[in-house]
Amino acid sequence: MAEHIEEGLPEFSDAESAGVAHRVLGTTLPVLEVQLQPGQSVISQGGEMSWMTPGVTMSTHTSGAGGAGLAGVFKRAVAGGTIFMSQFTANDGVGVVAFAAKMPGHIRAIDVSPSREYMVSRHGFLAATDNVSLNLGFQQKLGVGIFSGNGFILQRIAGQGTAWIELSGELVTYDLAPGESMMVHPGHIGLFDASVQLDIQMVKGIKNMLFGADTIFLAKLTGPGTVYLQTMTIPGLAHALAPYMPANEGGGGSGGGFNIGGFKLG
Repeated sequence: MAEHIEEGLPEFSDAESAGVAHRVLGTTLPVLEVQLQPGQSVISQGGEMSWMTPGVTMSTHTSGAGGAGLAGVFKRAVAGGTIFMSQFTANDGVGVVAFAAKMPGHIRAIDVSPSREYMVSRHGFLAATDNVSLNLGFQQKLGVGIFSGNGFILQRIAGQGTAWIELSGELVTYDLAPGESMMVHPGHIGLFDASVQLDIQMVKGIKNMLFGADTIFLAKLTGPGTVYLQTMTIPGLAHALAPYMPANEGGGGSGGGFNIGGFKLG
């Protein structure tokens, strides 16, 4: 089977020394391909898999990513994850399993160990090797003005191995020295070292609160550690698309259509 992509096909590599080789294909809407040797496995949340070769077996269950038992499943669900986890194992020769990004942006591999854990946005986890765990790391209500009132939730990635993270839009990285801080709109937080301290603060000033932003809260991130910020936020994308979405008139009939650039579709 020959696979092709414009501008050539990168080789599989294991830069993180996790024992599992991978490559990221594409630019605007990338896809992660993981190459599994016989007996090797990776895990993902249910429904994330895009394609795989016939020699790979998929098994879906509630355990995985540190979520064994009812308590573990509940923590994962609260953190924005799915109840079910899928495990992909190569049984008949070398196999490949792929996970495509859901938003325009980047896919980044991170090396997870007991000495380096991470906090990631609730929709950022894409896949990981077997011994990586995914749990609730932070949760705080921020009102209806952001994340549709669902609050600000971060997942904690721990354990030992490699995880692959999906970040929306362009990726901007800051290395914060001890005590160095920056203020960030919560929606732009993609990933950061667990050593970074997070503090949610209210925007100061009545005019700023009423007219200055779509949220009255900012996240204060204080080093030491690395912070990965994403330029695209899901609430921001939804706000930009809202004027072109069909109006819900007449009880949700099929005649609403979709308006793009002045042209009505549907």
